[in-house]
Amino acid sequence: MITDLEGFASRDHGLAMDSEQQPTFRPSRDGFRWDGVAHQPYKQDGGAPFKDVSRQVLFHEDGLACELRYFEVDGGGYSTLERHQHAHAVMVIRGHGECLVGGEIRSVKPLDLVSIASWTWHQFRASEHEPLGFLCMVNIARDRPQLPTEQEMAQLKALPGVGRFLEKHERKARRSALSV
Repeated sequence: MITDLEGFASRDHGLAMDSEQQPTFRPSRDGFRWDGVAHQPYKQDGGAPFKDVSRQVLFHEDGLACELRYFEVDGGGYSTLERHQHAHAVMVIRGHGECLVGGEIRSVKPLDLVSIASWTWHQFRASEHEPLGFLCMVNIARDRPQLPTEQEMAQLKALPGVGRFLEKHERKARRSALSV
């Protein structure tokens, strides 16, 4: 168990915060942005497949040992298909789309809540013509995501509904690659 969460978050994993001491109030701005909150690209290292996603760390609270983040997936975009030890609590606050959680595909809309348990495969996809924005609560101390192996992807594709969800994305990605 990690007891020095502040040291873990800043030193071991390079998680950057917007300021050393967060203000007690940060007003919202147009376009789902907040004063004093950096608008950052999602997964800058490029090591995972995703399309058109940004993130903002709204709260990083050492005392609560949690972080509240806002993710926005542009129309037609998607988050990484991944799993990890840490759980997520998600609330959709903008747009429509679909999410894969375990073996289920669900349509999502504003104010829907999505609970993602430890080691559960998950992915969010925005509808074609509007952004999908959601709040995501996670532990400050968290592990790195795992991508599916070829065997795990085959197992996921064998699940009813999940195969169609994943194949639809792959067809769209192939069409995009051909048009470039």
